Amino acid sequence: MIHGKNIIGFNLSSQGSTTFQTFSPLTLEEMPELFVQATTGELEEAVNKSASAYAEYKNKSGKERADFLRLIAEEIELLGDNLIRRACAETGLPEGRITGERGRTVNQLRMFANVLEDGYWVEATIDPALPDRKPLPRADIRKMLRPVGPVVVFTASNFPLAFSTAGGDTASALAAGNPVIVKAHPYHAGTNEMVAGAIVRAAHKSNMPDGVFSSLNASDFSVGQGLILHSKVKSVAFTGSFTGGKSLYNLAQKREDPIPVFAEMGSVNPVLLLPGKIEENVKELSATIASSINLGAGQFCTNPGVLIALKGAETESFKRELVVNIQKLLPETMLHKNISASFEQKTKEFFDNRVVDKLAESESEVAEMKGQPVVATVKGRDFVANPALADEIFGPFSLLIECDGEDELLKVVDSFSGQLTASVFCTSEDVQNYKSSITTIQEVVGRLIFNGVPTGVEVGYAMQHGGPYPASTDGRFTSVGVDAVKRFVRPVSFQDAPDEYLPDELKDTNPLGIWRRVDGELSKEPVKR
Repeated sequence: MIHGKNIIGFNLSSQGSTTFQTFSPLTLEEMPELFVQATTGELEEAVNKSASAYAEYKNKSGKERADFLRLIAEEIELLGDNLIRRACAETGLPEGRITGERGRTVNQLRMFANVLEDGYWVEATIDPALPDRKPLPRADIRKMLRPVGPVVVFTASNFPLAFSTAGGDTASALAAGNPVIVKAHPYHAGTNEMVAGAIVRAAHKSNMPDGVFSSLNASDFSVGQGLILHSKVKSVAFTGSFTGGKSLYNLAQKREDPIPVFAEMGSVNPVLLLPGKIEENVKELSATIASSINLGAGQFCTNPGVLIALKGAETESFKRELVVNIQKLLPETMLHKNISASFEQKTKEFFDNRVVDKLAESESEVAEMKGQPVVATVKGRDFVANPALADEIFGPFSLLIECDGEDELLKVVDSFSGQLTASVFCTSEDVQNYKSSITTIQEVVGRLIFNGVPTGVEVGYAMQHGGPYPASTDGRFTSVGVDAVKRFVRPVSFQDAPDEYLPDELKDTNPLGIWRRVDGELSKEPVKR
């Protein structure tokens, strides 16, 4: 049963008078439960509890935190079909998608648990003392990554599980040793409540401190702004629009002590379609691209929003096939009435630009809250002259840019700002012929994909999900995969510290048996003083 209250550590709280309801894209009606927006006092209590919990939680061993993460995964699974039904009702996403997303969510938690037990992620580094070194002796210096303090996580509208309450941001922040305060997304507040309850139950069972996790409700910006400006909050994670992410980033920089905001803010994910690859199998290529444009009603941060090709017979053939495939697509349900209205408005404004032509759109009847797949075309020189055409449209939309020769192709590629991904569909000969364009696009992306669509992000050790600004606020970090943990830590060096004071990761005997870099060499051996 949904209670609608704020979750502040181990307690429920509903002190405020402002309430809101979630909207179901399936029934086109508001759902019955009332959610109570957090007050200033409740925000203060959540942050203070988080700061108190940090003093204890940061010193929990990797194994203890790993047990906590695994219990969270188990508790989420125990929610069973009730969680699936609630997430479907609040987002309009199909059961198969939500079930898969739940699997990704619990697998992320277990992956970070494994990383914690491995221990290598802390980057333990030891430069033993060299008292006899000439002309100057060297002190004993040891360094490792340590947690930063309470982390605020803003949950995503388009991933009610994997990028939300117990998603990658929360999992990596908890793994690093930081308490988390979630600002629940108002579009799926009920789903958030169910998952937040699972996290609290896991915290109880694993003996975690009260305040290691909290979740606050809000339908406006006031709670989020208050959290960012609170002096005890040390880091922020956000997944969403450029406007939202940039606003949070700017706010955090106005603090007396500015803090990092790791915002993943979307992307148009340019797809370079080179002539050799088009000619090789135009039917399969066009069908693949069309499907990726419409995947999830175009509401992924990695849908292909821009296609780039050279004018020529190959591209004309691709266009004909793409038209057929786009026309056959079925409009899918969008996440919320606000997102649906925004998509309709932005596509209308896009086609008001006289340099843009409509290539194709779905021929199916478009019901309320459904996103109609559509593809536009523009000349390469006009795209370069109109920077606004590179803005993301959140929904099943893509723009095909036709370039008049290699020089114009290079200018188009060079005009892009930071992106999460870029895809290159090419043959070996294409790689040689258009190497300059491929190398140029690499400079502005976090992930360069060959002969594959951008939709689909693997959660693993080598994934980079982030890119140069404006795709994210700091392109050096990823929000997906093992290295996501590095957003919420800082390096600390210990010089000539007594062994009994050092963290276990840096002790002489290496009691955890982890890999460490000792005097420049990887080793698991004890260190002699």
